[in-house]
Amino acid sequence: MRITVGEVRMYDCIIIGGGPAGLTAATYLGRFLRATVVIDAGAGRAASIPTTHNLIGFPEGISGEELLSRMRQHAVGYGAELVSDVALGIMQSKTGFAVGMSSRTLEARTVLLAPGVANHRPNLAQAAHDRGVSRGLIRYCPICDAYEVRGKRVAVLGCSEHGAAEAIFVRRYSETVTLLTEESVQLSLADQADLADGGIAVERAAIQTLSINDDDVLVRLSDGQSLSFDTLYVALGSSGRSELARVAGASLSASGCIIVDDHQRTSISGLFAAGDVVEGLDQIAVAAGQAAKAATAIHNLLLE
Repeated sequence: MRITVGEVRMYDCIIIGGGPAGLTAATYLGRFLRATVVIDAGAGRAASIPTTHNLIGFPEGISGEELLSRMRQHAVGYGAELVSDVALGIMQSKTGFAVGMSSRTLEARTVLLAPGVANHRPNLAQAAHDRGVSRGLIRYCPICDAYEVRGKRVAVLGCSEHGAAEAIFVRRYSETVTLLTEESVQLSLADQADLADGGIAVERAAIQTLSINDDDVLVRLSDGQSLSFDTLYVALGSSGRSELARVAGASLSASGCIIVDDHQRTSISGLFAAGDVVEGLDQIAVAAGQAAKAATAIHNLLLE
């Protein structure tokens, strides 16, 4: 239960990140009768999902916005508080942690980090990019939605080991797959052989301009070619939002993800992490599973 000391509220857990991981953990903690607050900066990737068909129980699909709306209602229904703000720092205290925001500071006995990651986007105006994502012309996760591009003309942006792997993955769904480069080609001989074996075209000339219309992704290359596709998968990587963990002293992987154990515990006692900011498969179902484990571990820690 929440403890009030003067004007300072002591929470059982502060969750940083209001995406699927953070909201799942908040729901679990609420049902454990734990005083929980979620700090959400509103920059998560889930909100931009036009429709996901991967979640069991939604055979017709559900948009990211609708999913998050339902998850917020669920968490609030069990007592979680939601705060729209940016967490600026985490400091350990005698009773747990203090999390500073732009407007105030909150204190809790534990903290769960679930801030997600940020996609590396192509060179495209924000409005055009967002319109392309909403129409399924620009995509970021072939595991999530390659099923939806069956038989379509597909391009993958990112002439690297990562891009080659995505192109080969998508090739199962379409006979027309092209690998594009934004600046330079960084393919090993093994990657080149695998792409050739898969019948995947590799355009080595860099993209000069990228645009979209109502139905197509339009690409003009530096060698003068003009190409059009039904869908562009962006395989330029992502960056974990792990700065708070780094400053707090938690261990990070070489890729910048937060290192956790089987119970989602970081290297700092009382500090947990879940979701895409943790190394693993970036999927809503995985984030929710990690959050369930983290919330249970937090509850058990607090019982001690």
